[in-house]
Amino acid sequence: MRHNKKFNHLGRTSSHRKAMLANMASSLIESKRISTTLAKAKALRTYVEPLITKAKDDTTHSRRVVFSHLQNKNAVSELFRDVAVKVADRPGGYTRILRTGNRLGDNAEMCIIELVDYNEAMLTSTEEAAKPKRRRSRRGGKKEEAPAAEAAKQAKPVAEKESATAEAEEVKAVEDVQPVEETEEKAEAEVKSEASAEAEAEEKPADEASEEDKKKEE
Repeated sequence: MRHNKKFNHLGRTSSHRKAMLANMASSLIESKRISTTLAKAKALRTYVEPLITKAKDDTTHSRRVVFSHLQNKNAVSELFRDVAVKVADRPGGYTRILRTGNRLGDNAEMCIIELVDYNEAMLTSTEEAAKPKRRRSRRGGKKEEAPAAEAAKQAKPVAEKESATAEAEEVKAVEDVQPVEETEEKAEAEVKSEASAEAEAEEKPADEASEEDKKKEE
């Protein structure tokens, strides 16, 4: 009985299983994603992720340890040169399993296992999802004002000040002009009054002379 034995042998001997996982790990590192059964993908994940963590420390010892597992020079150089640099800031969880349904022949569960940092489509979607979303409320929150509106708002007080100063200058000019006009009107009124007085003075002697002639005739 295999009580409490959770290790999946995948129906293979130890040497066969190790060789298969080494080949699958090399293919994953070089191609960045492979298609396989779900059971093999779960076994591969526990096999390749410690090797990727080991590759973060680029030393001769680390390269020899990783090569002892993979037995593939190209995969080792790819792992230390590109993959380790790409996942340098990620604390584990370097692979992702995407289920693709069941196989037609034996109905085995199939999946795609890939390196997380090499799926550009999912990276862009997660970045967009991480952006803060606007919440709509019935009250209507503050709307973001366009830069043109902000510039207009800032220019409005300046324009008001300029118009106020222009009005003040106009009022001052009118006040300065009004006394001149009043003095001119006064002078004209004085001239008119003097002319009327002279006309009356001229008319009076003529009237007096006519009255004297009448008395003489009588």
